[in-house]
Parts: sequence; structure tokens; C-alpha cells
Amino acid sequence: MPDHVHMMISIPPKYAVSQVVGYIKGKSAIHLARVYGERKRNFVGSTSGPEDTSVSKRWVERSRDRQYSAPGA
Repeated sequence: MPDHVHMMISIPPKYAVSQVVGYIKGKSAIHLARVYGERKRNFVGSTSGPEDTSVSKRWVERSRDRQYSAPGA
């Protein structure tokens, strides 16, 4: 399965290239998240040592707890 695509599109002068590319990337990211989002969850964080890793893990656990808890509970 290819990991990228090549496209040739015509962009009217009233639109910036970056605006059109951002729109296409955004729509494709939303589509991929809807189709494949439930298969795997990645929680990527930047760490610089073992203590940072434990802090990151706690943050992920708290975020997950908030996501699944009922509002007002």
C-alpha cells in the first residue's frame, strides 16, 4: 500500500497554494481518523529523561479518565 500520493491540480489565483493544500490535508486526516481511528491510539510525547516519562504517563491516564467519565459526575 503506498504511503503517499502525487496529485496535479489547478488552483485558481484567488486561493493560496498553502490554503488549498491545508484544506486537502485536513479533509484527508479527518477521513482517515474516522475510518481507521479506532484501530490504534498513539500517545506520543516529548521526553528528556525517566522522570519526564512518568509525568507523561500520568497525563495520558488523566486525559483518558476525563474522556470516558460522565459530565458532571
